[in-house]
Amino acid sequence: MTLDQQVKTFKWVSILEGVSFLVLLLIAMPLKYIWEAPQMVEVVGMLHGILFVLYVLGAFWMAKALEWNLKTLFVVCISSVLPLGPFYVEKKYL
Repeated sequence: MTLDQQVKTFKWVSILEGVSFLVLLLIAMPLKYIWEAPQMVEVVGMLHGILFVLYVLGAFWMAKALEWNLKTLFVVCISSVLPLGPFYVEKKYL
């Protein structure tokens, strides 16, 4: 896989992870706690969990491919737990 393909793949994972986190926080959680409908949290939560793991693994993969220093890798990994963090990473580091 070429470097361009690796970056493109990580960009997609980053965007999907960020969107899933926002859907979880802004739609699924209110449905669960306000309207007592937990079904969406179960589905979106699982999807987000898988995407989160792929994002963190992808961050280490990109760190090696793009020769990031530890500070950059740390920022990218911490961004995975911030609601808009993956979008920031996608624009700044990729």
